[in-house]
Amino acid sequence: MIDRDTFTDLVSALCSPVTVVTTMTGEGPYGSTVSSFTSLSNDPPLMTFALARTSGLLKYLGPGARVGANILGAGQRDIASAFAHRNRGPCAKFAGIDWRSRGGLPHLPESAGWTAGYVERHVDGGDHVLLVVRVEEAESTTTAPLIYARRVFGTHSAHALAG
Repeated sequence: MIDRDTFTDLVSALCSPVTVVTTMTGEGPYGSTVSSFTSLSNDPPLMTFALARTSGLLKYLGPGARVGANILGAGQRDIASAFAHRNRGPCAKFAGIDWRSRGGLPHLPESAGWTAGYVERHVDGGDHVLLVVRVEEAESTTTAPLIYARRVFGTHSAHALAG
C-alpha cells in the first residue's frame, strides 16, 4: 500500500484551477479556496469540488444549498491565500476583499470564470466529501486562470508542440 507522503507528493504535481467556492449564510458570506473544482457532465451541466470533512463551509452546503464558484484569475493569488485559511467563520475571510452579490451569492470580480447553482448531492470521499453541483449560471472571461501545482501558484501559457 502507498504511504501518505508518496501519494501527497504525487498529487501535488497535478495542475489544478484555484477556485473560491462561496455561499451566503444567515451570518453573511462564507467561502473557501479549493483546488479540486472540475467539470463532471455537460448534460446536465454538473461541476464537482471536494471539501475536507472538517471544513466549516461544509455544514452550509448540504443538498439543495446554493453555491457559487469563482475561478480565480492569475492576479488573484492573495485572494486564494486569504480564503485558504482554516477555522475562520462566515464573513471573516471577506474582510478587506472586494466582492459583490451576484444572484444572492458572493462573487469576486476579476475572476477568470464564475458558476452558480445548487448542491445536488454529496459523495463520500474518505477524509473529504465530493459535492456535485448542478450549474444554473456560468460566465467565462479571457482572464488567465490561476493554477496550483507543486505547492506554488502559476498560470497557463500556450506551449508549442513539436509536430
